[in-house]
Amino acid sequence: MARDKRSGATLHTSSSSAFPCICQLDDTLLRNSLLQYTYKTCIMGDDAPQDTPQQDWWEAFPEPKAECTRTDPAIVSKLIEVNAALGKNAKRDFLLVDVRRTDWEGGTISTSINLPAHTFYQTRSQVYQLVKQAGIKRIIFYCGSSNGRGPRCARWMQDYLDEVGETDIKAEILTGGIKGWQKAYDGQLMDFYDEKAWEKKE
Repeated sequence: MARDKRSGATLHTSSSSAFPCICQLDDTLLRNSLLQYTYKTCIMGDDAPQDTPQQDWWEAFPEPKAECTRTDPAIVSKLIEVNAALGKNAKRDFLLVDVRRTDWEGGTISTSINLPAHTFYQTRSQVYQLVKQAGIKRIIFYCGSSNGRGPRCARWMQDYLDEVGETDIKAEILTGGIKGWQKAYDGQLMDFYDEKAWEKKE
């Protein structure tokens, strides 16, 4: 755990250093704005929906309507590799979003930002404004297995894109989530990879 020095809020961490809010985004505005966004919304606050035995967190929000494309890990790995080959200042048009909150042990896919699912719905407009300004065309969501939180957030995002008439940006779902990625790539193209954490999960 770490604390935001400005607000005193507790931030979730994935190792001895903070879980990466921003990873190698070329657009300065997007990088700085998403950092501020994460401080304000991607922490557990008093106004965040609370899990209770009677109600799951997602029941506080509308059921998503849109359907989203499921994208194979091989396609995403190619996007990451091509962008990396172009250099750190290369502009990219995709954004990987890890929506896990407390189950991120073991690492996250390279270049991902962490926007926990439980705070995502109410901030879709801010996310949209930031990715629009940065020229992002594909927002690819995932969670543990991409069977729950990842698809839900992707569909919520696509609902918002449809509502505002946005046709140049699409929300997608990473097939298999982080578990499928680790199984396919065994720690490659991952940040904060911890092999021992994956051994415990098997």
